[in-house]
Amino acid sequence: MDLHSQEAILRLSGEHGPRKLVVILGAPDPESAEIAAETVVEGDPSYAGPLAGAQLGLAVYHALEPEFRSLVPDDVWEDQIGVMVDVLDADGLVAAVSAMRAKAPED
Repeated sequence: MDLHSQEAILRLSGEHGPRKLVVILGAPDPESAEIAAETVVEGDPSYAGPLAGAQLGLAVYHALEPEFRSLVPDDVWEDQIGVMVDVLDADGLVAAVSAMRAKAPED
């Protein structure tokens, strides 16, 4: 996750509170998805960005997860996301992000 995105997430979390934000990732592989999810849940693991040490505990999903899919109109899904299900490791992406989401504190 780039520094600009981390800055925006930190600012929005401060403005709206972490329980009012949901992060949707589009990472192409499980490893990068896991790192991005970890960044918004437990803080930047590289300790280099604005979220270093910031344990926001944000809700985070990958765009290929069924929970997100159910919220997207069918035509938009097919147009923008659907082909990715066939070319990416969807199961690995879902597993990586959901495992990190499970580490977020409950309200």
